[in-house]
Amino acid sequence: MTAERPSILTFSEVRLQLQAQAPVCRIRTPAGDEGWLVTQHAEVKELLQDDRLARYHPDPANAPRFLRNPMLDMLVTDVDVETERRAHEEKRALFTKSFAARRVLDRRSRVEAIAHAKIDEILLSEQPADLHETFSTVFAQNALCDMIGIPEDSRQKLLEQMDRVGAVDQQHAEGGMDAVFGFAAEVAGRRREDPGDDVITRFAESGLTDEQIGVHVVTLLFTGLAGLVSHLDFGVLLFLRNPEQRQLAMNDPEIMARAVDEVMRATIGSPVLPRYAAEDIEIGGETIAAGDLVMLDFSLANFDSRVYDDPEKFDVTRTPNPHFTFGHGMRHCTGAPLVRIIMAVGFTALFSRMPELRLAVPEAELETHAGGKLAGGLERFPVLW
Repeated sequence: MTAERPSILTFSEVRLQLQAQAPVCRIRTPAGDEGWLVTQHAEVKELLQDDRLARYHPDPANAPRFLRNPMLDMLVTDVDVETERRAHEEKRALFTKSFAARRVLDRRSRVEAIAHAKIDEILLSEQPADLHETFSTVFAQNALCDMIGIPEDSRQKLLEQMDRVGAVDQQHAEGGMDAVFGFAAEVAGRRREDPGDDVITRFAESGLTDEQIGVHVVTLLFTGLAGLVSHLDFGVLLFLRNPEQRQLAMNDPEIMARAVDEVMRATIGSPVLPRYAAEDIEIGGETIAAGDLVMLDFSLANFDSRVYDDPEKFDVTRTPNPHFTFGHGMRHCTGAPLVRIIMAVGFTALFSRMPELRLAVPEAELETHAGGKLAGGLERFPVLW
């Protein structure tokens, strides 16, 4: 029988109580604003398919927030819903072309080379090592930057600037906005002069300016990197806690692919991306008024017992697995094929090269990433091998 999940892999009592109470609940956010939290699978799915829920707000500067941060603020727009929808469809078509499954599969060997290079470095280091810093973070960064087309000599500077604008401290974060977008535009210009098989090159070929490409690059990193690092960290932890499930996945690439989706489902995150009702929406016995902030709690929905048998169990053979970590419908993450490859390669490489991988500290000492960054994963992940 699987041991009880540690606190970093369980929900707070408040969130569980809200889900038990109702599918749509009135809340006060960490930013101090009022909003709605959607907690159950059916209602989350319904709203992901509802065009009335969007990033539009008539007064973005004064729109209610979940967190106050310039990068999250940038996601709020006063462009009308129909115009936003068309822009979303155009951007989605562009991103889908860039992250097409076939393109990603063709780059699998590059992702594998990045993973094994990082593992080589770990194996030459002293034990214990911090897997969060030495693998999850650097592997995710380099695999994602490689696919996007950010040159190796530009990655550290860009990511340091990303850390600055990802800071929770508002004044500190705002100071880095111009710098990060400007540098990302410079990176785009360099790639335009030296094209390759990457996302920036395809953006340039589509007619985007360097400045437009810079915004897309920063947005891709901001929305994708922390989640990827988090799922790598917590996926390894889930595999360490469930050795029989790990063995099933390691013995069969098809089961490893399912295991990636189970990691996506079973990793608990916070619903930070802001959405607003463009007009009144009736759902879950409540009326969400136009202009109200709506937070879709994908993680709670992914554990909804109305949909999942034994949701607390980590089951790499779970099928179907209609989790919302990649969104749904027109709001499904276009980068999902790349994320799936990075995670499957990462887990396979780690446990094939380090079969005796284990925690170097009691599980109770592990803490989620804190501090002044919108970062994901564990604060420290000490391991032995």
